[in-house]
Amino acid sequence: MAVNIHPSAIVDDGASIGDGSRVWHFAHICAGAKIGEGCSFGQNVFVGNDVLIGNNVKVQNNVSVYDAVTLEDNVFCGPSMVFTNVYNPRSAISRKDEYRRTIVRHDATIGANATIVCGVTIGAYAFIAAGAVINRDVPDYALMAGVPARQIGWMSRFGERLALPIKGSGQASCPQSGERYTLQDGVCRAVAD
Repeated sequence: MAVNIHPSAIVDDGASIGDGSRVWHFAHICAGAKIGEGCSFGQNVFVGNDVLIGNNVKVQNNVSVYDAVTLEDNVFCGPSMVFTNVYNPRSAISRKDEYRRTIVRHDATIGANATIVCGVTIGAYAFIAAGAVINRDVPDYALMAGVPARQIGWMSRFGERLALPIKGSGQASCPQSGERYTLQDGVCRAVAD
């Protein structure tokens, strides 16, 4: 399957883009970017040089994936959400040697207009609400909302809220898939069949 690149997009020589990926209007993919298969980059997306993107990642319109960001497989980045890579930027001071790495683990969702402050890891299947500001690590399956974001619940792999306490222990099933989950000592896990 070929890569589909809109004529208005810019893909610099050296960029690696996997089969079946799509790059839409006015997007810019820099030379050092490494992108997996089946990805989609919406209108006006920017992908920097020191960026690693897995398979089946969806980056919606107006998102900039700056240097030092890794997006694992099946990550969803909502419209106009924001990544950063310098913690304390100043226009007059170059801090390119101070980039803090940000990792978004597989199957996580980042909602529209959310901001991810650099240097954090967002756990697998985590769900970041629209407009949230993430300034610390996020556990697997956590539902985060607010400014700054705080955990308000847990999400299933299917993307449905689980009836689990935020802390403590418990068990719940996904209301859509029926998949079972357990919470113990602040760690949420899917129960193997």
